[in-house]
Amino acid sequence: MAVNLPSSSLLLPLIFLFLIFITVNGQHFTIPESTIEEIQQAFAENKLTSTQLVDFYINQIKTINPLLHGIIEVNPDARDQAKNADEERRENRGRRSLGDLHGIPVLLKDTIGTQDKLNTSAGSYALVGSVVARDASVVEKLRKAGAVIMGKASLSEWYKFRSLSHVPNGWCARSGQGVVSSLISCLQIFFLVYLVLHLNCLRG
Repeated sequence: MAVNLPSSSLLLPLIFLFLIFITVNGQHFTIPESTIEEIQQAFAENKLTSTQLVDFYINQIKTINPLLHGIIEVNPDARDQAKNADEERRENRGRRSLGDLHGIPVLLKDTIGTQDKLNTSAGSYALVGSVVARDASVVEKLRKAGAVIMGKASLSEWYKFRSLSHVPNGWCARSGQGVVSSLISCLQIFFLVYLVLHLNCLRG
Protein backbone atom coordinates (compact mmCIF):
# COMPACT_ATOMS: atom_id res chain seq x y z
CA MET A 1 0.00 0.00 0.00
CA ALA A 2 1.45 3.33 -1.04
CA VAL A 3 1.31 6.00 1.62
CA ASN A 4 2.14 9.61 0.82
CA LEU A 5 3.99 11.18 3.74
CA PRO A 6 4.65 14.91 4.06
CA SER A 7 7.98 16.10 2.74
CA SER A 8 10.71 17.28 5.13
CA SER A 9 9.97 20.84 3.99
CA LEU A 10 6.57 20.50 5.64
CA LEU A 11 7.86 18.76 8.74
CA LEU A 12 10.70 21.13 9.59
CA PRO A 13 8.43 24.08 10.50
CA LEU A 14 6.76 21.81 13.07
CA ILE A 15 9.97 21.91 15.12
CA PHE A 16 9.24 25.50 15.96
CA LEU A 17 5.60 24.83 16.91
CA PHE A 18 6.90 23.06 20.02
CA LEU A 19 8.50 26.30 21.21
CA ILE A 20 5.19 28.15 21.53
CA PHE A 21 4.47 29.86 24.82
CA ILE A 22 1.36 31.54 26.16
CA THR A 23 1.03 34.64 28.30
CA VAL A 24 -0.99 34.19 31.48
CA ASN A 25 -1.50 37.11 33.86
CA GLY A 26 1.21 39.03 32.03
CA GLN A 27 3.79 36.25 32.44
CA HIS A 28 5.23 33.89 29.83
CA PHE A 29 4.66 30.21 30.48
CA THR A 30 6.11 27.66 28.05
CA ILE A 31 3.66 24.78 28.07
CA PRO A 32 5.36 22.26 25.73
CA GLU A 33 8.60 22.44 27.70
CA SER A 34 6.96 22.10 31.12
CA THR A 35 6.85 19.06 33.38
CA ILE A 36 3.75 18.07 35.32
CA GLU A 37 5.44 19.42 38.45
CA GLU A 38 5.98 22.81 36.79
CA ILE A 39 2.41 22.89 35.52
CA GLN A 40 1.12 22.15 39.04
CA GLN A 41 3.31 24.96 40.34
CA ALA A 42 1.80 27.29 37.74
CA PHE A 43 -1.67 26.20 38.89
CA ALA A 44 -0.74 26.93 42.51
CA GLU A 45 0.63 30.39 41.62
CA ASN A 46 -2.44 31.25 39.50
CA LYS A 47 -0.28 31.58 36.39
CA LEU A 48 -2.27 28.92 34.57
CA THR A 49 -5.62 27.13 34.76
CA SER A 50 -6.62 23.69 33.57
CA THR A 51 -9.08 25.32 31.18
CA GLN A 52 -6.32 27.41 29.60
CA LEU A 53 -4.15 24.30 29.34
CA VAL A 54 -6.91 22.30 27.63
CA ASP A 55 -7.65 25.18 25.25
CA PHE A 56 -3.96 25.36 24.34
CA TYR A 57 -3.82 21.64 23.53
CA ILE A 58 -7.07 21.77 21.56
CA ASN A 59 -5.62 24.57 19.43
CA GLN A 60 -2.38 22.61 18.97
CA ILE A 61 -4.36 19.55 17.87
CA LYS A 62 -6.35 21.62 15.37
CA THR A 63 -3.11 23.07 14.00
CA ILE A 64 -0.85 20.02 13.89
CA ASN A 65 -3.14 16.97 13.73
CA PRO A 66 -4.19 17.46 10.07
CA LEU A 67 -0.54 16.76 9.24
CA LEU A 68 0.41 14.20 11.90
CA HIS A 69 -2.89 12.26 12.22
CA GLY A 70 -1.99 11.37 15.81
CA ILE A 71 -5.33 12.14 17.50
CA ILE A 72 -8.53 10.34 16.50
CA GLU A 73 -10.94 12.48 18.50
CA VAL A 74 -11.05 15.09 21.26
CA ASN A 75 -13.35 14.61 24.22
CA PRO A 76 -16.25 17.09 23.91
CA ASP A 77 -16.36 17.17 27.73
CA ALA A 78 -12.65 18.00 28.16
CA ARG A 79 -13.26 21.72 28.83
CA ASP A 80 -16.00 20.92 31.36
CA GLN A 81 -13.65 18.52 33.18
CA ALA A 82 -10.97 21.23 33.19
CA LYS A 83 -13.43 23.81 34.56
CA ASN A 84 -14.40 21.37 37.34
CA ALA A 85 -10.71 20.91 38.20
CA ASP A 86 -10.24 24.69 38.35
CA GLU A 87 -13.27 25.03 40.63
CA GLU A 88 -12.01 22.27 42.93
CA ARG A 89 -8.65 24.04 43.12
CA ARG A 90 -10.30 27.36 44.01
CA GLU A 91 -12.44 25.75 46.69
CA ASN A 92 -9.49 23.80 48.10
CA ARG A 93 -7.35 26.98 48.51
CA GLY A 94 -4.21 24.91 49.01
CA ARG A 95 -5.49 23.24 52.17
CA ARG A 96 -4.58 19.77 50.95
CA SER A 97 -2.77 18.23 48.01
CA LEU A 98 -5.08 17.41 45.13
CA GLY A 99 -2.50 15.12 43.53
CA ASP A 100 -0.01 15.46 40.72
CA LEU A 101 -2.50 14.57 37.96
CA HIS A 102 -5.28 16.88 39.12
CA GLY A 103 -6.32 19.07 36.18
CA ILE A 104 -3.73 17.55 33.83
CA PRO A 105 -5.00 16.58 30.34
CA VAL A 106 -4.18 13.04 29.22
CA LEU A 107 -4.69 11.18 25.94
CA LEU A 108 -5.61 7.50 25.82
CA LYS A 109 -5.08 4.96 23.06
CA ASP A 110 -8.29 4.18 21.17
CA THR A 111 -8.37 0.68 22.67
CA ILE A 112 -8.74 1.89 26.27
CA GLY A 113 -12.39 1.85 27.27
CA THR A 114 -14.04 5.07 28.43
CA GLN A 115 -17.69 5.17 29.36
CA ASP A 116 -18.33 8.68 28.08
CA LYS A 117 -18.86 10.48 24.76
CA LEU A 118 -15.61 9.14 23.33
CA ASN A 119 -15.55 6.11 21.06
CA THR A 120 -13.42 3.07 21.84
CA SER A 121 -12.88 1.67 18.38
CA ALA A 122 -9.30 0.34 17.97
CA GLY A 123 -9.05 2.79 15.08
CA SER A 124 -11.81 1.03 13.12
CA TYR A 125 -15.13 2.38 11.89
CA ALA A 126 -16.65 -0.99 12.79
CA LEU A 127 -16.78 -0.03 16.49
CA VAL A 128 -17.77 3.64 16.16
CA GLY A 129 -20.87 4.22 18.28
CA SER A 130 -20.44 1.11 20.39
CA VAL A 131 -20.75 1.56 24.15
CA VAL A 132 -18.33 -0.02 26.61
CA ALA A 133 -19.69 -1.50 29.83
CA ARG A 134 -17.48 0.64 32.08
CA ASP A 135 -14.31 2.68 32.25
CA ALA A 136 -11.11 0.66 32.02
CA SER A 137 -9.35 0.33 35.39
CA VAL A 138 -6.64 2.80 34.37
CA VAL A 139 -9.31 5.34 33.38
CA GLU A 140 -11.05 4.92 36.73
CA LYS A 141 -7.75 5.71 38.46
CA LEU A 142 -7.09 8.71 36.21
CA ARG A 143 -10.54 10.16 36.89
CA LYS A 144 -10.13 9.58 40.63
CA ALA A 145 -6.80 11.44 40.45
CA GLY A 146 -8.56 14.39 38.80
CA ALA A 147 -6.97 14.03 35.36
CA VAL A 148 -8.78 15.48 32.34
CA ILE A 149 -9.53 12.79 29.75
CA MET A 150 -8.55 14.82 26.69
CA GLY A 151 -9.30 12.36 23.91
CA LYS A 152 -8.23 9.26 22.02
CA ALA A 153 -4.88 8.83 20.29
CA SER A 154 -4.40 6.92 17.06
CA LEU A 155 -2.81 3.51 16.67
CA SER A 156 -2.29 0.82 14.07
CA GLU A 157 -5.87 -0.35 13.46
CA TRP A 158 -6.68 -3.37 15.67
CA TYR A 159 -2.96 -3.23 16.58
CA LYS A 160 -2.55 -4.89 13.16
CA PHE A 161 -4.06 -8.14 14.48
CA ARG A 162 -6.50 -8.17 11.55
CA SER A 163 -4.28 -6.44 9.01
CA LEU A 164 -2.30 -7.79 6.12
CA SER A 165 1.45 -7.50 6.44
CA HIS A 166 1.68 -4.79 3.79
CA VAL A 167 -0.42 -2.32 5.82
CA PRO A 168 2.07 0.17 7.32
CA ASN A 169 2.47 0.75 11.03
CA GLY A 170 0.50 3.71 12.35
CA TRP A 171 -2.32 3.44 9.82
CA CYS A 172 -5.97 3.25 10.86
CA ALA A 173 -9.20 3.96 9.03
CA ARG A 174 -10.36 6.69 11.41
CA SER A 175 -7.30 8.93 11.35
CA GLY A 176 -5.28 7.79 8.35
CA GLN A 177 -1.53 7.29 8.30
CA GLY A 178 0.26 8.67 11.33
CA VAL A 179 3.50 10.47 10.54
CA VAL A 180 4.96 10.96 14.02
CA SER A 181 7.85 8.63 13.17
CA SER A 182 8.68 10.84 10.20
CA LEU A 183 8.64 13.90 12.46
CA ILE A 184 10.95 12.22 14.95
CA SER A 185 13.36 11.34 12.16
CA CYS A 186 13.23 14.93 10.98
CA LEU A 187 13.95 16.21 14.49
CA GLN A 188 16.84 13.80 14.84
CA ILE A 189 18.34 15.08 11.59
CA PHE A 190 17.82 18.68 12.68
CA PHE A 191 19.59 18.22 16.01
CA LEU A 192 22.35 16.12 14.43
CA VAL A 193 23.08 18.93 11.97
CA TYR A 194 22.96 21.45 14.84
CA LEU A 195 25.40 19.33 16.89
CA VAL A 196 27.85 19.00 13.99
CA LEU A 197 27.79 22.73 13.30
CA HIS A 198 28.20 23.50 17.01
CA LEU A 199 31.21 21.17 17.35
CA ASN A 200 32.79 22.69 14.25
CA CYS A 201 32.40 26.14 15.78
CA LEU A 202 34.02 25.00 19.03
CA ARG A 203 36.97 23.58 17.10
CA GLY A 204 37.42 26.95 15.41
